[in-house]
Amino acid sequence: MSATATLARPRGNRMLGGVCAGIARRFGMSPLTVRVLFVLSCLLPGPQFVVYLALWLLLPSD
Repeated sequence: MSATATLARPRGNRMLGGVCAGIARRFGMSPLTVRVLFVLSCLLPGPQFVVYLALWLLLPSD
């Protein structure tokens, strides 16, 4: 998929809510890379889980 794809949660290739897979598709990255980056970011202080939950609720599904 190209980098001009819309930001949406795909129906396939989901692990939990599809947020990481949707971000990966939008920016032309591997879903595994985005998932690893998310897990690593959870080691830092910040609202990562809140942002993930908000994106899960706000992003449309394919």
